[in-house]
Amino acid sequence: MFGKERPSRGRGVNYRINLNKLFMTDPIADYLTRLRNAIKAQHRVVEIPSSKMKKEITKILFEKGYILNYKFVDDGTPSGAIKIALKYDPVDRVNAIKCLTRVSRPGLRQYTGYKNMPRVLNGLGIAILSTSKGIMTNKEALAQQIGGEVLCYVY
Repeated sequence: MFGKERPSRGRGVNYRINLNKLFMTDPIADYLTRLRNAIKAQHRVVEIPSSKMKKEITKILFEKGYILNYKFVDDGTPSGAIKIALKYDPVDRVNAIKCLTRVSRPGLRQYTGYKNMPRVLNGLGIAILSTSKGIMTNKEALAQQIGGEVLCYVY
């Protein structure tokens, strides 16, 4: 069915569907959406296609205590996958992540200098930045006095 010509519809136009040429314009937004959907469905583990930037964001979320654990898996695809164990309160099953918000996007990039670094929830949340020194939180970037692209807010 995929990759083959289909019978014409309407004006006699043939079209092809090739799954090998599908691509994603914003993989970070897809990463955050998969996490949000898993949290809403109260899943324990979520599996996400991997990239270097997604691995670094996952490490930051683990270091700051927003996720329970993570594992990088080679599943035969070129990039592999990330398995993330979500963190819930054992009593009332409330997730540690309340909000994941994508800030910079392909259509409108958001950059910041170290002098006007964003504060998330008055310092209780974190902003994840892509800087010249790598992916880091807003507090680490402020300490090193470097700015960069604001990827997302987490609280």
